[in-house]
Amino acid sequence: MTKLLEIHDLQTQFHTRDGIAKAVDGLSLSLDRGEILGLVGESGSGKSVTGFSILGLVDPPGRVAGGRILFDGEDLVAGGEKAMKKLRGKRIAMIFQDPMMTLNPVLRIDTQMVETVQAHADVSRKAALARARDALVRVGISSPDERLQAYPHQFSGGMRQRVAIAIALLHEPDLIIADEPTTALDVTIQAQILSEMQALCAQSGTALIWITHDLAVVSGLADRLAVMYAGRIIEEGTTAGIISKPMHPYTKGLIESVPQGKEHGTLLRQIKGMTPSLLKLPEGCKFAPRCPRADAACKPEPPLEERETGRRVRCVHPHTEPLAEEAAPT
Repeated sequence: MTKLLEIHDLQTQFHTRDGIAKAVDGLSLSLDRGEILGLVGESGSGKSVTGFSILGLVDPPGRVAGGRILFDGEDLVAGGEKAMKKLRGKRIAMIFQDPMMTLNPVLRIDTQMVETVQAHADVSRKAALARARDALVRVGISSPDERLQAYPHQFSGGMRQRVAIAIALLHEPDLIIADEPTTALDVTIQAQILSEMQALCAQSGTALIWITHDLAVVSGLADRLAVMYAGRIIEEGTTAGIISKPMHPYTKGLIESVPQGKEHGTLLRQIKGMTPSLLKLPEGCKFAPRCPRADAACKPEPPLEERETGRRVRCVHPHTEPLAEEAAPT
């Protein structure tokens, strides 16, 4: 069966005065219908740019410099903006971290939602309003009829984000790309929206890419995880497999830095150093300058290789067995 989404060797670059920043560099991944993929990594790892690249939303000086993005067999890169306009909002939707990237501050919510519905469906205003009302209810907005008459500035930040999520759900798209959409929400509403997303994927076959740095959230949501660092996927596998047994030192460092589940007073481990500048990436393994396992073998760029069934890792010293100096004394 054809995958809903297949990305092959995606390269997205930003041309600046100081050089070319390779925000996404040779990324490949795939997604089935109804599957939830968590795209995880620190800020600047290329997660959001990957989402923007899929939707054709990379603005100059950025551009997709190479690779293929196949959506239901159609090449989105080759199709250009004309093809994307037919898909964007209907079959592929995006939930932005900042809801004001979705909402127009000078239009009422009902106007914006009705226009979104009618842009891709030949329905009356009354039917479009009913769909908009139902979408607001699904994301936990009370008094939806009253809220439809309001302007974005009359909502709190969390409420605006819920409206943006409701707009993405209007057409029950085949693919939703969610860029940290619950960051501004309280834990109760966050849990409600995560549950709604899971139900949508299970019932309608909608696929979901959840972009986040919050491993605690994504561990209970996603079927698979793809961990990004410096524009590359460095580990990919089932969520349960990666959370219980991280192989890449970077993934292990991310999990160990999460406070959840640790005893009160326990010192958190942290990954030393900072993410490298995309204009001056180190040679070989991009994580080597921060890695406790790095040695001369890390000088060539390691490939993303399958280490176990369904698990790919970009590392010459993965955590499958301890190194000699890490082994416990006998």
